[in-house]
Amino acid sequence: MAAEAIKSTIAPTSSPSPLNVLMVGTGEYTTGFVGGGASGSDKKVGVVGLTLFDLRRRGKVGRLGMVGVNGNKFPAIRQHLDANISKVYNGLDCSFDSYPANNVKDPDAYKTAIDALKPGDAITIFTPDTTHYPIALYAIERGIHVLITKPAVKTLEHHQALMEAAKKHNVYVYIEHHKRFDPAYSDARFKAQKLGDFNYFYSYMSQPKSQLETFKAWAGVDSDISYYLNSHHVDICDSMVSQLDFIPVKASASAAKGIATSLGCNEATEDTITVMVTWQKRGDPSKIATGVYTASWTAPQKAGVHSNQYFHYMASGGEIRINQAKRGYDVADDTVGQLVWYNPFYMKYAPDEEGNFGGQTGYGYISFEKFVDGCRAVNSGALKPADLDARGFPTLNNTIATTAILEAGRRSLDEGREIKIEITDGSWKLV
Repeated sequence: MAAEAIKSTIAPTSSPSPLNVLMVGTGEYTTGFVGGGASGSDKKVGVVGLTLFDLRRRGKVGRLGMVGVNGNKFPAIRQHLDANISKVYNGLDCSFDSYPANNVKDPDAYKTAIDALKPGDAITIFTPDTTHYPIALYAIERGIHVLITKPAVKTLEHHQALMEAAKKHNVYVYIEHHKRFDPAYSDARFKAQKLGDFNYFYSYMSQPKSQLETFKAWAGVDSDISYYLNSHHVDICDSMVSQLDFIPVKASASAAKGIATSLGCNEATEDTITVMVTWQKRGDPSKIATGVYTASWTAPQKAGVHSNQYFHYMASGGEIRINQAKRGYDVADDTVGQLVWYNPFYMKYAPDEEGNFGGQTGYGYISFEKFVDGCRAVNSGALKPADLDARGFPTLNNTIATTAILEAGRRSLDEGREIKIEITDGSWKLV
């Protein structure tokens, strides 16, 4: 009888059903296709599409769709994916349903595409920041799980409205903060628990001026460099210090201008933004810390890295320094004309021994796989969205401080003053 009981507790359960996913946005991060051809950045074949195509090969993802505004792009996108993914990785299936039709332009095509899904399916949102909220809300209200690129949204009002809607409709909403899965950053978050009270954090992240060609349509108009790049390290800092009961209480920002505008960007476009945040320990207002977050998209063209990224964390019992731009791996190539530091820890595009895509250990890939696994667990009834909050994933509930800081930084620039962050009965607001 005992043997039977033991056997029953270890019997394997059936695997959750594959997740159907709609990709909203057809640009660089989704397909690697920009301006009629492959991106000139380190994402020449994209991240979202390639990862989901491979997860489908592995049985975790089912039907795939893609929606943009301009259907005229899809023939060229399909040709690009076939040449640069399918023909490179053992004929990897790159098929997907597309919206709108090839000869149609429709800014509301995402509604038609989402309406074709069923509750329990999922979408990924990689579109301009101002569109995240309406697209996410439309999906949530129809019982669809949602992954949103960072920043989740631009305002606390929208962030908290999405939190309420997600709770009401019992869906999983996940923010694609892939740096949380960078092995060095993840390890640093763990080690920070034992270094005492938070005292000081400084971070820097940049991209070269060439990226402004990709972002020229919205840079300085729909969003800014702080929302785009500071969101990485603000979230990392929050994930490190929230476990120590530190919360942001006020923020101010300063910006540099002149380079982006000379390259044809909107006159409001800042080159570099620094946000300074005061953090305070819950229950002990005598414990104060400072966070300084700097981001720029006007770095030199030939810096040898696509993205400089590093931080310094100091606590009462120790400190942590990480430079994730130069990881001990550099390549000299005469055709490039300079020394280049690559980052295969993010996305490794080399095939495996069998010729299949071999980048499953990259933290860019892992971030999406964690979302897919979470959705499938919720759909099967094995987990609830609140369980995934408790595990520390970058969910809506676990990223509200990041939205508060980013919006406070923007308002500080616009209003020329320090912005306070207040939390009352779980509700956040800026004053």
